[in-house]
Amino acid sequence: MSARSAPARLLAVLAAFDHAHPALSLTDISRRAGLPLTTAHRLVGALREWGALERDASGVYHVGLRLWEIAALSPRSLALRQVALPFLEDLYEATHENVQLAVRDGFEVVYVEWLSGRSAVGVRIQVGARWPLHATGVGLALLAHCEAAVQEEYCGQQLAAFTPHTITDPAVLRRVLAEVRRSGAAVSSRQVTDDALSVAAPVRGADGSVTAAVSVVVPEHGARTTALVPAVRLAALGISRALGWQPGSP
Repeated sequence: MSARSAPARLLAVLAAFDHAHPALSLTDISRRAGLPLTTAHRLVGALREWGALERDASGVYHVGLRLWEIAALSPRSLALRQVALPFLEDLYEATHENVQLAVRDGFEVVYVEWLSGRSAVGVRIQVGARWPLHATGVGLALLAHCEAAVQEEYCGQQLAAFTPHTITDPAVLRRVLAEVRRSGAAVSSRQVTDDALSVAAPVRGADGSVTAAVSVVVPEHGARTTALVPAVRLAALGISRALGWQPGSP
């Protein structure tokens, strides 16, 4: 195997951090990045000097604010969040449940905003978290509006299960996606946790393409989807209009 390039090694150091590992020692970074300790030490030093990494008093490393500054420039994160936030807040005030905004990255959904109250049902989500598209409401709303070839490629892979209710049958997933397109909303029940239900709707950009999805997550027991679907669709429509989409256009 050929040696990794210098940029690849730098990226491997940054990729060692994730939501399950937000704080790492130098030894942990070396192991998770697959690099010799001396190489990891040199790269970590360079990244720390630039501001991509920070070290606390105990010698443990964390992602630095400089990376947050760069990430905030992404039009699919900060700009989208700024436009969507008033509508997300309205949806939260109407439900006092978890409200989420997400975009698609390959075969995963990435959460870019999340509003939650103290009494809302617990969810395994935070800003920046990734989940497979088929297992969440926002993921289903996004996947349903992908090109047919992308949907078929997704359905052709093994579908991970997180609860006994997670969709793992490609034929079932295809039927669900067709229903999402027909109804304009996705309902995902107990797919990630046994006690939660998600209702999601697609958000369109100025050109009419689906660029994001918004959802509300409520306790599965007693969930009134007939009331939630119009509320979520209205929030998605408001964000779409704010992004420049005109209803009735493609």
